[in-house]
Amino acid sequence: MSTPHRRILVTSALPYANGPIHIGHLVEYVQTDVWSRFQKMRGHECYYVCADDAHGTPIMLRARQEGITPEALIARVAVEHRADFDGFRIGFDNYHSTHSEENRHYATTIYARNRDAGHIAVRTITQAYDPIEQMFLPDRFIKGECPKCGAKDQYGDNCEACGASYSPSELRNPYSVVSGAKPVERASEHYFFKLGDFEEMLKAWTRAGHVQKEVANKLDEWFDAGLQEWDISRDAPYFGFEMPDHPGKYFYVWLDAPIGYMASFRNLCDRTPGLDFDAFWAADSTAELHNFIGKDIVYFHTLFWPAMLHGAGFRTPTAVHVHGFLTVDGAKMSKSRGTFIKARTYLDHLDPEHLRYYFAAKLGPGVDDIDLNLEDFTARVNADLVGKVVNIASRCAGFVNKRFDGRLSDRLAEPALWADFVAAGETIAAHYEARDYARAVREIMALADRANQYIDEKKPWVLAKRPDADAELHAVCSMGINLYRALIGYLRPVLPGTAARSEAFLRIPPLTWEAIATPLLDHAIGPFEPLLTRVDPTQVQAMLDASKEDLAKRDGGTPAAAVPGPLASDPVSPTVAIEDFAKVDLRVARIVAAQAVEGAEKLLQLTLDLGGESRTVFAGIKSAYAPADLEGRLTVMVANLAPRKMRFGTSEGMVLAAGPGGKDIFLLAPDAGAQPGMRVK
Repeated sequence: MSTPHRRILVTSALPYANGPIHIGHLVEYVQTDVWSRFQKMRGHECYYVCADDAHGTPIMLRARQEGITPEALIARVAVEHRADFDGFRIGFDNYHSTHSEENRHYATTIYARNRDAGHIAVRTITQAYDPIEQMFLPDRFIKGECPKCGAKDQYGDNCEACGASYSPSELRNPYSVVSGAKPVERASEHYFFKLGDFEEMLKAWTRAGHVQKEVANKLDEWFDAGLQEWDISRDAPYFGFEMPDHPGKYFYVWLDAPIGYMASFRNLCDRTPGLDFDAFWAADSTAELHNFIGKDIVYFHTLFWPAMLHGAGFRTPTAVHVHGFLTVDGAKMSKSRGTFIKARTYLDHLDPEHLRYYFAAKLGPGVDDIDLNLEDFTARVNADLVGKVVNIASRCAGFVNKRFDGRLSDRLAEPALWADFVAAGETIAAHYEARDYARAVREIMALADRANQYIDEKKPWVLAKRPDADAELHAVCSMGINLYRALIGYLRPVLPGTAARSEAFLRIPPLTWEAIATPLLDHAIGPFEPLLTRVDPTQVQAMLDASKEDLAKRDGGTPAAAVPGPLASDPVSPTVAIEDFAKVDLRVARIVAAQAVEGAEKLLQLTLDLGGESRTVFAGIKSAYAPADLEGRLTVMVANLAPRKMRFGTSEGMVLAAGPGGKDIFLLAPDAGAQPGMRVK
């Protein structure tokens, strides 16, 4: 059955250009890609665009740490991200960057139109300032306790535990992520988006079916609490777009990040003859706009984003589809257990189609978290894809090739069974459309069971031994190949690589949903080759081990005492020449005194004996050591580090420690017999 033609623009949330893609991210990209591929199979005009989210202080600081420009950093990360997405067969029609002229244009346009319409307020605010680093702190560089639910270690803009949005000044017990110091307040003029101007519009939009029921209920809580004005400006230094009418002020990264959807599509339009940007983004557009996001960024995408668009005269999203988080073996992804798995580490060991299938088999239309149980992952992929689906083709193709010159029969052996397979297509399509991939997969696997039951009943391996059964053998195996073709067609949005290999084996063009209903009769197929490998449990373990090794490489020897230290997501620092390393003077030191630092949550003040010379060092190791446990111990310190003036005093060196952080910080201790002042070689 044909469906009305639709014009659809699909987006996923933009990955941040400050670190690698991991399997938690891939839940969203797989979910979006499956839906986009399905729409294209249905014959709709569908475009899937995305981009790197390339602005903000974290990128600026990381680039500074690596000794490169922010532009060089985001260019390198873009190559890595694209390679990872390609590896998982995420079929973007365009992948761009928020650090682009297209994004500058639309960010400026949306700001200016809202400003001219009176939706921008200007006022002087007191803002968090790091007295050690001498910079204003963006929301995500301040942590503390959520003012709404009390959860600890929450960022300064929103709580990952309860989803609340707030200002950094509302945090309890705040501290700077950069230095660990308690922020101080300084005055600065800022620019605010008056979200309250759009309250009635947003209530109508959210209650008109544009978001899931669970999300609408959450939005009602936020409406009841009152919509707050949104600070859209940041002070220099900042990596982003300077506001056109306010030198030294920059657009907050969250303003231009979702506008990156528009910029990426604009970039695609400029390279695609006949593709009209306004047809998708004008206020009166009849095209569809679908945003896929995680539940941690609901506030931005269901309040600020549609309000900004509406205020600037653009269309609002047709739907914002929210998904949950990924757990592994029932727990949050863990670096110490090796379950914080980078996309590249997975690709080094396993087939991406395995994970795509497993995610699809778990994903429903709601916002519930999904779990990657690695034992179930192995069993399910092997049983379903290899044991049920691909097995059908392997059981039948050999007979067709050897006994019938690779040509299928000119008739269907079981027209009624075929009709059931075709009829199931509409039910499966409805599940895909509703993003209920788990139900779609169950329907497809039920069909696979019926196909295998048919082959088991007909026993082609027995028929092949009977000289009078050639016609029946031909019909049965041809029927089996056609059933396989229908199954792989229904699975094509989930398994694009396996589908492409199957289409080559079947010698057919890429399958459309409509084409599935027409069987292959009197058609030549190619030789059968393995279409999908089994999951090897040893490779799963190797992936976990490699993930632990990645952590060890990144964290091994990282100085836990330095403030500010590297961000938790940072990779190993750039390599240095041996000549540079030789300049570092490592000495044995005895800790003669240790005490907590008033006003600092992570620091201890250490008094070190270098063999007659005393040094004071501030070390970020309070989470792992009580002062009394340190006194009298030997450790290793960088003795020739330039003194650093801090709010608490002057730090005259650095003690060395390793570990992932928190309580797992381990001071480096010299061998027995070492004496204070001794050089470490």
